[in-house]
Amino acid sequence: MTQAEGAFFPVRPVRPQRLSSPLRSLFGEHARNSVAGWSEAAFRDWYVQRRVLGITVHIPRHPDAVQRVLLDNVANYEKPRLVKRLIAPLIGRGLLTAEGELWRTQRKLVAASFAPGAVSRLTGLMADAAEARVQSWPESGTIDIARAATHTTLAIIADALFSGDPRLNSARALRHIEDALIAVGQVRVTALLGMPGIRIGHVARAGERGRRYMRAMLTEIVRERGADGGPDFLGGILRDLHARFPPREAETLAIDNAATFYVAGHETTANALAWSIYLLAGDQAVQERARAEARAALHGPAETLPERLPYLRQILDEALRLYPPVPRMEREAVNADELSGHAIRRGQIVSLWPWLIHRHERLWDDPDRFDPERFAPGRERARHRFQYLPFGGGPRVCVGARFATVEALVILAHWLAARRFALPEGAIVEPLGSVTLRPKGGLPVQVTPI
Repeated sequence: MTQAEGAFFPVRPVRPQRLSSPLRSLFGEHARNSVAGWSEAAFRDWYVQRRVLGITVHIPRHPDAVQRVLLDNVANYEKPRLVKRLIAPLIGRGLLTAEGELWRTQRKLVAASFAPGAVSRLTGLMADAAEARVQSWPESGTIDIARAATHTTLAIIADALFSGDPRLNSARALRHIEDALIAVGQVRVTALLGMPGIRIGHVARAGERGRRYMRAMLTEIVRERGADGGPDFLGGILRDLHARFPPREAETLAIDNAATFYVAGHETTANALAWSIYLLAGDQAVQERARAEARAALHGPAETLPERLPYLRQILDEALRLYPPVPRMEREAVNADELSGHAIRRGQIVSLWPWLIHRHERLWDDPDRFDPERFAPGRERARHRFQYLPFGGGPRVCVGARFATVEALVILAHWLAARRFALPEGAIVEPLGSVTLRPKGGLPVQVTPI
């Protein structure tokens, strides 16, 4: 495959000739970083089956198979019991892990908070957070854009969904969230053996401390609010849950959903922002075009700003392709099925990997190249609807997708209008796959005045 002259090929893990053995995936680099260790064939072939400690895992990459799992036969594929064992201590039975009628009830309860009108009313709050973060930057110098993005999106979530409760926007809370997410994302042999409560290693122990801190903090906030809730997202959830469930269950579900949206509501968008700035820093021509669009767009009404950023939206979409917020999604077969000619038995795991699908050689031209023109108007007609999965797909597509997209566009527009970005010479950037896909150890960029 030819590579365009002068194109930017952003960082990705080294691809060995052969996929590591299932046992090594439990103890090697792949256990610490889920996007590392994939062979070249993983981005060329359509299917592989593996067996890990007695568990059969199917990894299809063809969009037809993805569509069957997420849409056509969605009732047959639930969140795996193993995954629930890993993440339930963090987010309980909230929207992300619930199934059946409980999931449908919670989805209806939260949907109104993420409707187009509700999100549009938050653009001013998002803009204020973006501008406040710029004020902390030097005129010229090196900053960690991943850290800046995380602080910005955390402030927005705290303000938009939880009335700005200061407990949710502290450095201590942020540290505990990061520890909990990294620990959950790492494959733990104890969980595969059915003993998720056993903590081995400092990462797992730090993750458990983070989980306990976050759950205790949210429990305190929910109990302070009571059944009447308050005027924000959490208040609405509390009132609706208390109207439908017994008091103790309503309180627990409120804590579970507060944890789900508090963590997922800022973490994935922060990573999308960091990767977008990284890509813009690596392609100065694209950055200048996006900056011109952003500066012009900022003169109009805040509520409609995202609609005036079509090129920036292409850049964001390409960033979400190259660095999908959630690099993998697992499902467990409720009954036997067939995917791309391969038999799926009841209880087996189907693992869907946007990380692999978004860079698959048979689905994308020059897939490792940064090219926002892939998402130019009209190009979507040439794509299978399930070859691009930044927010999942089917009925369980992320309910906060619009919120995250608008938030990212508003922040990017303000940041591009305020500074130029470049990659520092010799800086090491490494994608780290856990529950989300973040830059390991941060992402340094140089900023200079416009």
